[in-house]
Amino acid sequence: MSFVMTVAEREAFLAGVHIGVLAVERDGRAPLAVPIWYDYEPGGDLLIWIVRETAKDKAISAAGRFSLVAQSEVVPYQYVSVEGPVVDAGGPPTRDQALRITRRYLPEDDAVAYVDGSLGDRSLLICMRPEKWLSNDQSK
Repeated sequence: MSFVMTVAEREAFLAGVHIGVLAVERDGRAPLAVPIWYDYEPGGDLLIWIVRETAKDKAISAAGRFSLVAQSEVVPYQYVSVEGPVVDAGGPPTRDQALRITRRYLPEDDAVAYVDGSLGDRSLLICMRPEKWLSNDQSK
């Protein structure tokens, strides 16, 4: 019996609302692993919104790629892990992109207030193209 998700199952799971855990290598140190909000639509790129010149930004810029794990924390346990290259990290998200990410995690009024208070010159939208996938669905 295999617990591996199909392509459609893993993409649907990743598109669901989960706190992601971003992991990225660092020279001479353990990998950086931190929780993060993200956005993903099946078949597309994974999007994260971070602040420039932070540990996340520096590590991702140096590595040029990262991993993200999304999981359920209730039985039956499930997870999806994606890894891939950064395909765009050129500037801040648009307000609509920032709202799309934030609305996954906050009620509408809170999402708007968060974006209006946080989106600025130091904001950076990073797009990762998922190339390698790992998945497990204990309900199978």
